[in-house]
Amino acid sequence: MFKIWAKTQTGDKIISDYMYINGDKYDEREFSAYLMEICHEMDIPTPVILKHHIRGFHSFNITTFKAEDFVESVDFDKFVLENATV
Repeated sequence: MFKIWAKTQTGDKIISDYMYINGDKYDEREFSAYLMEICHEMDIPTPVILKHHIRGFHSFNITTFKAEDFVESVDFDKFVLENATV
């Protein structure tokens, strides 16, 4: 089982958050599937995933997507995914 805490922020203020809980073992190859499910639950567009997003999450247990990482316009500055299992 693993958990990912997802939050949207404007400045340092959390606008919305969601705790994603999955009963399976974490599989780094499924990162994009986890992200799409989280974004669907939070009702936000899915950002463009770059290598540094995946590398940051796997190496440091946190990754940040800026507003520029979204194709659609969003009403927040950043979207943060944090491994809450650690």
